[in-house]
Amino acid sequence: VQLQASGGGLVQAGGFLRLSCAASGRTFSNYAMGWFRQAPGKEREFVATISWNGAVTYYAVSVKGRSTISRDNARNTVAMQMNSLKPEDTAVYYCASSRGWAITQTEDDYDYWGQGTQVTVSS
Repeated sequence: VQLQASGGGLVQAGGFLRLSCAASGRTFSNYAMGWFRQAPGKEREFVATISWNGAVTYYAVSVKGRSTISRDNARNTVAMQMNSLKPEDTAVYYCASSRGWAITQTEDDYDYWGQGTQVTVSS
């Protein structure tokens, strides 16, 4: 299984980015997907998750209301629109594929991870 994340970059505070992740190697639509992030000097943390069919989503408090996770099972992609970005959103963002179909914020529930894409928000 391969996950290829893209869409990161440098943006000013208040701006927006759309992260995307392309998956291959197993039946994408069978599994929930998630986004995590890791800021410098900090542990990786949960950001958002989406169920196998896109019907259920869940967000970390830190991004809720500013971010929207979505998926396109026909294209084997998952995306996250991030608006009103803040300097504290600066991190490497990782997409991950869950072991099951339901949403989960637990890292151990994910068995495949992408390489990460850097998001830097300047103040």
